Amino acid sequence: MRSRYRIIDAESPYFLTATVVHWLPVFTYHDTCDIVVEALQFCRNEKALRIYAYVIMENHIHLVVQAPQLGRVLQSFKRHTARMLIKNTQQQQRAWLLNQLQYFRQKHKTESTHQLWQEGMHPQQIQNVEMLRQKITYIHNNPVRRGCVDAPEHWRYSSARCYLTDDKTVTHPVLEVDPLPNG
Repeated sequence: MRSRYRIIDAESPYFLTATVVHWLPVFTYHDTCDIVVEALQFCRNEKALRIYAYVIMENHIHLVVQAPQLGRVLQSFKRHTARMLIKNTQQQQRAWLLNQLQYFRQKHKTESTHQLWQEGMHPQQIQNVEMLRQKITYIHNNPVRRGCVDAPEHWRYSSARCYLTDDKTVTHPVLEVDPLPNG
């Protein structure tokens, strides 16, 4: 079933999950979440990444995205965010986290002393509009299921706010999303 986790159609959107090694809680600080947001925005502006949904949790991110060269965009995104997040962790003197990122680095990762992301993103091709909406709902409800918030739109690092139509009490999202393909 390995083919299930490959990008096979560049014209389709994909549901993806990027997980921090050993599920370490890297995204419990605004500064680390902002690095991911800035990188996603860069990929939108410079690499034709279309973002339909996202959530940044404490140790993983979920995305529904699409790009002409999605595999390369994701590889670049993970490489860049790993470097920036490790640099930030060093600057913030979060020694406990640096020690863990070093300890859980896979032995074959000889080009660096730390590893931030687990390998792969398990891309699942979105087959139809029903699946697209199901994955978006899953993403937005992730913080609710974890008991972090009562409503999806209350989670700051989520696209749930982008899908609200009339609620003026909720602030703007940290990252806008693209219009959904096919409705």
